[in-house]
Amino acid sequence: MLWKARVRVTLKKGILDPQGKVLEGSLDRLGYKEVREVRVGKYMEIALEAEDAPGARVRVEEMCRRLLANPVIENFAVDVDAEPGGAATTAQAKSQAAQDGGAGAGAAGTGTGTGAGVGR
Repeated sequence: MLWKARVRVTLKKGILDPQGKVLEGSLDRLGYKEVREVRVGKYMEIALEAEDAPGARVRVEEMCRRLLANPVIENFAVDVDAEPGGAATTAQAKSQAAQDGGAGAGAAGTGTGTGAGVGR
């Protein structure tokens, strides 16, 4: 079955974000005085084959821990849905996750990555 994973990677609190600071200053100079903080992150979409939503989620979280995010300074969050035009629909994916007893901690919905230093 084809699944689409959406991955958001953000810097952990307390980690300096020089790119965010530059954007914050630029927005201020453009007249957006209400902006108090800008933090820059990464967004990725990954299409992958997996038996079910929990399986897809486990694989993408592994990708995040091994390559896509630096667990020392970054957090990640993963959403998994059925790929449009694929064999399943989002409703089927959510139904399947519910039938699996919630295995994968919300595999068909939103969740935060777990692991050594990730998602904290």
